[in-house]
Amino acid sequence: MTHTLPLPDFTHERVEVITGRRSGLVIVVALHSSVLGSALGGARLWTYPHWSDALGDALRLSAAMTLKNAAAGLDAGGGKSVIALPEGTVLDAERRRAAFLDLGDAVESLHGLYRTAEDVGSTTEDMLIVSERTEHVVGLPDAVGGSGEPAGPTSLGVYESLRATLERVTGSADLSGRRITVSGLGQVGSRLAVRLAAEGAVLTVTDVNPAKRDLALELGADWAMPGEEHLVPADVFVPAGIGGLLTDDVIDALNAKSVCGPANNPLAARSGADRLAGRGILYAPDFVVNAGGVIYLDLEAKRLGSRPEIMERVGRIGDTLRTIFDEAETRGVTPLEAAEGLAAERLAAGDRGHALAH
Repeated sequence: MTHTLPLPDFTHERVEVITGRRSGLVIVVALHSSVLGSALGGARLWTYPHWSDALGDALRLSAAMTLKNAAAGLDAGGGKSVIALPEGTVLDAERRRAAFLDLGDAVESLHGLYRTAEDVGSTTEDMLIVSERTEHVVGLPDAVGGSGEPAGPTSLGVYESLRATLERVTGSADLSGRRITVSGLGQVGSRLAVRLAAEGAVLTVTDVNPAKRDLALELGADWAMPGEEHLVPADVFVPAGIGGLLTDDVIDALNAKSVCGPANNPLAARSGADRLAGRGILYAPDFVVNAGGVIYLDLEAKRLGSRPEIMERVGRIGDTLRTIFDEAETRGVTPLEAAEGLAAERLAAGDRGHALAH
């Protein structure tokens, strides 16, 4: 069987692909850009049919981190790491520890060009293991003086983004009585659903894990069958699970005024932004909406303010999104294009500054 490496339009500064000497697992560290500073992006532990699929994931996700960090106004570049599990692999505690020690070695080999953190499939405790091999890791547990779990700051940024989006499509940011559909009840989606319910939103929720239905009952929310949630009438549709949910077919059937959620890369294809616009559905770019966690981790690690001050900065994501919506309307482009333009301006300014310094 042949596998084509996912390398079209390769723009990355550096990519490391190793086999961990302890775990035997393939580990990918992708450094997309260091123009604005050392790259920052999480470490994903995931199952893939082939290691090249993990490489493709790392390339896409690291490029998205460049946009996210730039649009968020951080002095940080974009990177990502992936620990690839072969299909059918279940890690016991010993091999899991070995995998994150191997990741620590891979991160350390870049000498500070890339900082890692928790991501899908990894935890703050895993990052503590990584820290045994490198200092270039953020988001360690509170108990050891780290910044802790970033889901809270992420959900705050999503909440403020949702209010800005709702304001644009209804004229008011008031959530009371507004119909919100949350697709995915992980750490961020669950926190968001609890807050929305407390503010009187009319909630529909779903998750691929049927046990999450207990949360729906607790919140008095309607439960949609997974794969059918986009058919429910909503003021805001919130993708909060896996990426790629918004395929052409889903967009064509989407019964919502807007889309705003924490899921990374919710559009199955970039053209989905134009497709949504063609249907009059407002799209809040994911890398702006879900930047709360990375803002928190970066500023905490650099000690750039107290926690309340950093959370106040996270809360301003809604204002950033309002600016993007205004820019999109003025220029006659999609919010995605406007957000990419904002990030590109920061990257270009950083590139000029880098050139002048040399």
